[in-house]
Amino acid sequence: MTSESTLNPFKSEARSHWIRLRTLIVLRWIAICGQLATITFAQILVDIDIPLGLCYLAVSASVLSNFVAMFAYPQNKRLTEGEVVSMLLFDISQLCFLLYLTGGLNNPFALLVLAPVTISASVLRLQSTVILGGSALVLITLVALFHVPLQTRQGEIMEMPGYFLFGFWIAIVTGLSFIAGYARRISIEIHSMSEALLATQMALSREQKLTDLGGVVAAAAHELGTPLATIKLVSSELLSELEDPDLKSDAELIRDQADRCRDILRSMGRAGKDDKHLQYAPIDTVIREAADPHMARGKEIHFTASPDVDGDSQQPTITRQPEIIHGLRNLTQNAVDFAHGNVWIDARWNARTIRVKISDDGDGYPAHVIGRLGDPFLRRRRSEAEQAKRPEYEGMGLGLFIAKTLLERTGAHLDFYNGSDPFLLSNERPERSGAIVEVSWPREQVSTAEDEKLGALGHNQRIET
Repeated sequence: MTSESTLNPFKSEARSHWIRLRTLIVLRWIAICGQLATITFAQILVDIDIPLGLCYLAVSASVLSNFVAMFAYPQNKRLTEGEVVSMLLFDISQLCFLLYLTGGLNNPFALLVLAPVTISASVLRLQSTVILGGSALVLITLVALFHVPLQTRQGEIMEMPGYFLFGFWIAIVTGLSFIAGYARRISIEIHSMSEALLATQMALSREQKLTDLGGVVAAAAHELGTPLATIKLVSSELLSELEDPDLKSDAELIRDQADRCRDILRSMGRAGKDDKHLQYAPIDTVIREAADPHMARGKEIHFTASPDVDGDSQQPTITRQPEIIHGLRNLTQNAVDFAHGNVWIDARWNARTIRVKISDDGDGYPAHVIGRLGDPFLRRRRSEAEQAKRPEYEGMGLGLFIAKTLLERTGAHLDFYNGSDPFLLSNERPERSGAIVEVSWPREQVSTAEDEKLGALGHNQRIET
């Protein structure tokens, strides 16, 4: 049975398995060295009378646990959620025991109790973080109330006023909540972005593989065309000369199978021919190819391609990059999903820029998310009405993020806005009243003068056999 962590490696359940035992061991060694240095400093230089035996016993417990972990487990061991929680609980308890022996909150190093909780907030589930945070809060409160007072060898008690102790306790409690919450929020943002970028890379990789595969098929169809034609010609001549019925039947079979091979290669090479033999294509061809998978989904898609007032009447030829095709396809899919009946894809150009505007007659972008469009995971859950409307999509903003990321990689700039005020009555709204996304490129980014001189096909490249 596949675990949830296996299904999605970026979920918090899986992130707990990212922590190596070696990492926590190294951090604990650093803490041990710091504790020994502090005890030595307090004893020799500051002349503070502390129970050295118990303090060294607490430090020895950390040393012993580190040695056990080092020799009992391999260095590359990845810890489970429970193992991480256990180790961090031990660190919190050991630190609070040392604080109990050295003045409680009068010891400024009480602030270090924040470290294990911050680690938990960064990589563990919320439940584990709450357990660790609650344990730290209880222990630090007990240490504030019950502790061995700090005193010099002359018997002088070193203690802060009560108001300062209470303020320090409030500061630690606030830090536990704020720093842990801040670390968790940043961690969620980072991992969400990592997941979205992985999805983007997978989408681009799939598009690139399809492009490469199509090119191979097209090349095969091109190269095999001549031998298949030769086989058909020879079989036809044999068919006209042979008198033996059996041999004549074999010749007919050879001719028919040659025709079948030609048809198969022709159908397989159609997409590949578009991808490899046409390195450049007019802008209208590219947007039609991007929208092609959504043409038969029950919505009318209208295409226009025209220059600006100051633009050249000749349609620009652009590079057929997988990023452009996949990005425009995602934007078209989003428009078709939410349109009532019509989608418009308009290409415009001038001497400096090339623009593609995709609009629909739907309800438009919700006002509360329009400023965040292009960010991944805008919504975690969908209502039943939305699920019924788009049962095949997650609806978390990932498609727009992928489209935006891929298109920006080609030098594009995207603008999202609505075609009309959503509060207008239906009879007051214009035809293109829904969502609008406008993609614009500097013309030199996707179309060069040299490319346009070559035309759509460009120079044929020799295929070595």
